[in-house]
Amino acid sequence: MLPSVLTGSLWLKGLHPELPGWACPLRALTGVPCPTCFLTRATAAALSGDLHGSIQWHAFGPMAAAGLLIWSGLALHRRRLFPLKGGKSLLLVAGFALMAFWLLRLILNYGFEVKGILGFPALP
Repeated sequence: MLPSVLTGSLWLKGLHPELPGWACPLRALTGVPCPTCFLTRATAAALSGDLHGSIQWHAFGPMAAAGLLIWSGLALHRRRLFPLKGGKSLLLVAGFALMAFWLLRLILNYGFEVKGILGFPALP
């Protein structure tokens, strides 16, 4: 049930963004966003149907939402928290992709300025 509860709470957060949440501790301490900064907002937006807004928050938002939906369905169907074998390699690839995307965002935000492209969105 845990994946379904997590997915449902993010869907609810997408419908009601004023609900409380946790701030990024790395960004609070250093001022530098972490690799998953804005991913919760992006996933919540994707789960509530706002794909454009989701991608503006974080490019991995729609993929994270799809992954949560698949994980929830498989976990309920197979009655296991981790229903897939070999999921470690998938997580490793996703982790490397997330780190590469984070480095690109850091370069765009703090290194080279590309006109009209922001590495990280401005907070509302």
